[in-house]
Amino acid sequence: MSNATTTDVAAFIEALDHPLAPAIHALRALLLAVDPSIGEAVKWNAPSFHTSGHFATMQLRRPDVVRLVLHLGTKKHSLPADAIADPDGLLTWLAPDRALLEFRDAAELEARQAAVVALVRQWIALLP
Repeated sequence: MSNATTTDVAAFIEALDHPLAPAIHALRALLLAVDPSIGEAVKWNAPSFHTSGHFATMQLRRPDVVRLVLHLGTKKHSLPADAIADPDGLLTWLAPDRALLEFRDAAELEARQAAVVALVRQWIALLP
């Protein structure tokens, strides 16, 4: 799939019939505000975020949670276990190159905003 423009991502999200739409909008805004180098596209049939490569993709299949998969793109690399400081324990590691963040609603995302921004900044600093 080719990269979509920001307008396409906005249209993709608007077309979703998801009960957690406010959390999805808030997560998108938060990610785009972390760093000016972050762009977005619809990739893997979901909003995906990139700098030099894709590093985060929303997973919106479940109606009760908004998931954000942090990954290292298509190139297989792994991170050392202590590469990301996560004092709040928000990350669920899926593999040495992927971790998951979950939010049950926009209020939970807002309460964890500073921690999520710190995690994303660390993650993009480690991109290959």
